[in-house]
This record gives sequence, C-alpha cells and structure tokens, in this order.
Amino acid sequence: MSEPEKLAIIPLLPIKNAVLFPHMLLPLSIGRPSSVAAVERAMAGEEKHIVIVAQRDASVNEPGQQDLFTVGTNAVIKKLGRRPDGVIELVVQGLERVTIVTVEEVRETMQARVRTLPAPSDTGDEVEALRRAVLDIAQQAIAMTQVQAPEELARLILVHEDPARLVYMLGSVLSLDVEKEQALLEASTRLDALRLMHTYLSHEVHVLALRNKIVSEAETEISKEQREYMLRQQLRAIQQELGEQGPEQAESEQLRDRLAQADLSEEVRKQAERELKRLQKLPPAAPDYHVIRSYLELVVDLPWRKRSPETIDIVRARAVLDEDHYDLKEVKERILEQLGVLKMNPQAKAPILCFAGPPGTGKTSLGQSIARAMGRRFERMSLGGLHDEAELRGHRRTYIGAMPGRIIEAIRRAGVNNPLLMLDEVDKLGQDFRGDPASALLEILDPEQNKNFHDNYLDMPFDLSKVFFITTANTFETIPRPLLDRMEVLTLSGYSEEEKCQIARRYLIPRQMQDSGLTSAQFGITSDALRKVVECYTREAGLRQLERAIGRLAHKAALSFAEGKSEPVSVRPEDLSDLLGPERFFLEQARDVLPPGVAVGLAWTETGGDVLYVEGTLLPDGQGLTLTGHLGEVMQESAKAAHSYVWSHCDELSIDRTQFRKSGVHIHVPAGAIPKDGPSAGVTMLSALASLYVGHANRKDTAMTGEITLSGLVLPIGGVKEKVLAARRAGLRRIILPKENEKDLRELPDDVRAEMEFVFVRHVKEVLAAAIPELAERLALEPVAC
Repeated sequence: MSEPEKLAIIPLLPIKNAVLFPHMLLPLSIGRPSSVAAVERAMAGEEKHIVIVAQRDASVNEPGQQDLFTVGTNAVIKKLGRRPDGVIELVVQGLERVTIVTVEEVRETMQARVRTLPAPSDTGDEVEALRRAVLDIAQQAIAMTQVQAPEELARLILVHEDPARLVYMLGSVLSLDVEKEQALLEASTRLDALRLMHTYLSHEVHVLALRNKIVSEAETEISKEQREYMLRQQLRAIQQELGEQGPEQAESEQLRDRLAQADLSEEVRKQAERELKRLQKLPPAAPDYHVIRSYLELVVDLPWRKRSPETIDIVRARAVLDEDHYDLKEVKERILEQLGVLKMNPQAKAPILCFAGPPGTGKTSLGQSIARAMGRRFERMSLGGLHDEAELRGHRRTYIGAMPGRIIEAIRRAGVNNPLLMLDEVDKLGQDFRGDPASALLEILDPEQNKNFHDNYLDMPFDLSKVFFITTANTFETIPRPLLDRMEVLTLSGYSEEEKCQIARRYLIPRQMQDSGLTSAQFGITSDALRKVVECYTREAGLRQLERAIGRLAHKAALSFAEGKSEPVSVRPEDLSDLLGPERFFLEQARDVLPPGVAVGLAWTETGGDVLYVEGTLLPDGQGLTLTGHLGEVMQESAKAAHSYVWSHCDELSIDRTQFRKSGVHIHVPAGAIPKDGPSAGVTMLSALASLYVGHANRKDTAMTGEITLSGLVLPIGGVKEKVLAARRAGLRRIILPKENEKDLRELPDDVRAEMEFVFVRHVKEVLAAAIPELAERLALEPVAC
C-alpha cells in the first residue's frame, strides 16, 4: 500500500491583475490585513517562502478558494519595506509552479496546501522551430513599441535558451490579460506554452501596427491642416481681389447688420464697431477670433434700451398677491406701497427689497407674484456658497474661458433692462482669496451706483437702475451691515397652525393632488387629520415639511389606485401612523403643577418659537450659582443678573438673606442637548429664583419673556409672534411681555389675540407680582393687563 502524498503548507498571498512566473521578479504593494498577515508569517519562516496566486475577479476584496486560480507560483521574498500608512512594499521571485489543493485560514492568515508541478521539459524540432518563431516576432513587437532601451530588452530575450523561461520572460514584459498570463503559467509543456505565446505576440504585433498607422495618419492630418491654412489664406486674398465674400466675411457682415439694427448708445456702438474691425482682420483659427465674436454677440443680445411695458394696476396686484399667498397682510401692504410709488412716479428708482424669514415661508414665490403683478420678466439666481467676486462682475477677456458675470447673463436671458431679478440666499455669500462677493453687491444694489454698473467682461457701463431687485435671506447676522443698509427689509415670520391648515387646504393639497394625478373625488384629508399632520409630523416655521408629508399621503393614495383599487381615499387621524409612521414631534404641553423654583419662558428659534422651563433648586451648604442646560454666554449673564437682583432686594421680597450665604443655587434649562442663548430669558430666570427663595410657585398658566437689568428694568425683545404662538400651542393662555413690545401684537392673527391674555410690564417687580400671586400683596403692585 502506497504512502499518502505529503503536501506542503505555505502562506498564501492572492494578488490582483498580475501573475508571477517562475524565475521572474515582481514588486508588490500589500495593504489587505489578511495579505499583510500572510507576508508576516512568511517572513517569520526560515526560507521566507510564500505562494503567489492570481484572483479570478479583481473586485473581490476578501477572496476565498473559489475566487482564486488553482495554479500559482511558490516564491521567495527578496526585499521588504514598510510605509508609514501600514502598506508593505516587497519584491518576490518565483521559484516553481504549484497546484493549490486546499486553502485554509489560520489566525486570520490564509495558507494553502500545495503540490509542486514539474517544470516543462519536452524537446523536439517543433519546440525549437516555435522558439525561433517566437523570438522573431518578439523582436518585431519590441521594435514597434515605444519602450526605453529596446536593444537591451531584445538582447535579454536572446539570452534565454530554455523555451519555458523565454515564455515566462515575455509574459512578464508584455501587457497581457490575467487570463492569458495564467494560461501561460498553467501550460504543462513547452510546446503548449510556445504556441500560446506565438498567438499572443501575433495579436500584439497586429495591434501595434494599427496604432502606428493611426499615429501616422494623425501626423499627416496635422500637416494637411497646415497646408489647408495656407490655401485658405490664399483663397481669402483671391476673394478680396474678386470682391467675393467667404464664410468669415459673411459672419462679420451678419454681426454688422445686427449691430446696425440694435438700439445702442453712441459709446457702446463705437466700442462694438472697433471690435468688429479687429474681428475682420483675424483668421478664424486665431484664438482671439472666437473671443471677440462671443463678445460682440453679447453686446448685440443685451437689452441696452429695451424695456418691458409696465402696467401697474394696484387692484390687480393686490388680487394676484392674495391669490398666490395666504395672509402676510403687512408684507403685502409694504409691497403695494412700493408699487404705488412706481405707479405715481415711473421715473422713481426701483426699490431693493429683502425678504427675510425661515425656510419655506414663501419668499421666492412672493417675488414671482410681484413680477406677475407688474408684468415684468422674472429671473432668479442663487448666491448661496458664492465665493468668487468674478461670478457677479465677470472675468476680464484676457483670461481663457472668460465669461460675463451672472448679473449681466440674467439681464441677457430676460431680454429687457427692467426685469425683476431675485437674488436668493444673500445671507450665505462666502469670502476667500478670490474676492468678496458681498462687496460687489454694494455697487449692484446701490441705486446711486448701479446706473453705471461695470462688468469686467463687458468692459462698458450698463444701467441696472431700472431693475427691480429682491433679495432673500434666512437671517441678518451674516449679511454685512453696509449691504443690509441698502435694502428695505420685509420680515416673513412663521405661520401658526391655523394658517398652515388654511394654506394646505388652498394651495398644498391641490398642488400635490395634481402632481399625483388625483381628483377631489379620489383623495381627501379630514380637518382633524390635517391638524395632526401639522402638529405631530412637522416642526418648522415654513411649509416644506408639511407639503412633503401631504405629498407622501397623495403618493400612497395614487399607489392604491394604480394597483386597481377604486374606493376614494379619505385620510383620518387614526390612519396617519400607518401612512406616515409614528409621530415625529410632541408638543411641549403646560405642566399641571409647578413647584417653587420653576418658571415658564419663551424662546425664538429658526423654525418658530418654543417653550422653555427654567428649573432652580437650593444646594444646602453649597456656594455660588451653577448653570446647566447648554446655555450660551448671554443667557448665563442673564441668570447672574437675576440672581444678583434677587439677592440685593431680598428684604423687599421678604427673603431670608442667610439663604444666600448658607446655600448655593443650581439653575437648569431642559433640554440639555439643545444650545440656548439670548437675553430674553432674564425675567424667567428672575421669576424662578424669586419663587425658589420665597417658597411660592409661579402661576402654571403663565409664560414670560423679556430682558432685565440690575436696576430692575424690563427691556424689549424680538420674536414676539413666534413666542406667543409657541405658548398657545402648549396650552398657555397668559403671557408676560415688556411694555415696549405691546406694538408687536399687531403681527398676531386676530383669533390669537382674542384668545390670549397679555400682561405688559416695565419693571421686574411687576413681573413678580404677575407671576407669583403671593408676592403681589407684598409688592403692592397691579400689573397692566390687555
């Protein structure tokens, strides 16, 4: 009985897009963890042997045995280096061919059981004939390639007497596919290997011959173009002698006719004719030819004196604004005032309006409505992320690829010199080494300067004074003050729940039904379901999330009809969890019980308003004031001012002053993960601390907002509408406001004003009297209610 065959166990290194042949050197870069581990294990061995095998698919990052060829090469590691990024650079030399019997993974290292294959050793006249044929065609291929030192490579090939080594050498030099190289490696006889190599070389020579033919034809074409250029120049001279026109002259004449028909000023016409003369002297192949032609086409296309007829009808404008937008009474009135001025004085400079407000409140659509009401062309350009001043002013024509600025391009597209041009996201302009676009806007938006706006590409003044500019922004903080001073700001605050429901009924639902191909008989949303979508599935000042949610409901209804259902779809509140998923937002509801030390504040956010609970507690044997809740610097200073005021007036408030020395105080404002800042929480901090020290709770139905001073004054704040709407959402019906903010109640809807009770204060004592009933008697104050 014969003994079982012994198989060698050697670390395995799979490689991509290459095959290692016996006796050949191959540099490799190793980065895969399993491959690095295999190299480390091979280096740990005395002989430093490793099996190199090619992958069948180079896209596989963690190959198994089925992803590898069955024949590889047993190699020795000749050189190894390590890069700082962990990649290993090594040079391996093939020793002998091996058949991979099994592949195993031991401690995250691939190793193979291999059987050595004998080297091909067959001889004969056919082998010798094929060897010589391969040598001849190889030398021919080398002569046709553009390799460095082809003579040395040819001599190196002639050195190999062994046909197998010759094949392996050529396989390493030629750019063959992995499958072809693997076929050479797996060839069991010299004859098979030589036949394969002869086939590959014949194909390579054919490809090289075609490549050389293409290169030669390209060089011939270049010479042909030079010859055609000379002939064209001669033809041009002949045509001039005969008084005939070529294509270039016809193009120049066409531009001349367009210039003659264009309504240009004397200065512009003079400049254009000067450039046209330059164009006629240049050959079409000259680089400046196309630059000048593009410039002249811009000059001709620009509406230097062309205006769209304005028909400012205030009644129609009011109807258009009311048709396109719900509510926004003050904003519409301000817009109509500007239109009224333009109607009474057509020569008046067009106003520059800035619509500021949270995303989705209708700023861009307002601009479109104004353009429709005035009968003007509407053009919009976004300034968000704009860093290069040349995007607005244009590039000088000396630069390759120069273009006019976006302002001039917008006028060109409009075709009139008095369009309505909307500059979106003016608060998101960038600034870097290429210039400051905000500074360029100073000239564009200044009525005293934009009459002679200078575009670098146009290089002539263009009158922008008739353009009706409207800008939009989400916040004023990032707009430079000089730029903000040039604009009349109209603020679009957030919508209340009732307003959102009305807008959804009038605009959003019909639009989404139309987009989804539904009719009113097929799809509907009940009032309760719509209010639940507004309250529990969106939290924003605008309407984009709401329209997206309504769109999802319409899409699901459209899907049901597309699947063959015919019953009308009416969305009810109980259906929303299945259609839109679980509720995403939960309203901050008024707490049923307020212990001493807790007060209700109001905050303004970019998505509207919010309710804040300020909580305070005494720390026995502690010291100082501890603040938590991710408070900003200004809010921390408000808390310190409130603490100092209560401490300095402890006798007046009947507070035992020893509490300040024997106890510390901790103020926390949930939620701790949300950053908070601003001075308007001053009265809330004061009320919470006073309630804590006197031991009496604040009224649970009362929210408050206002800035305080150390002398006890209550200063006005912003965002009154958003804060009042937030209190109303939470079920709070009584609000303490600074007296100076009484005028801001005009922004509130009539129904909200009717529901709420407002207490206006000028001093913190009035705040405490209104918030803590027990202190009202001590302070002997009657707050002013509205």
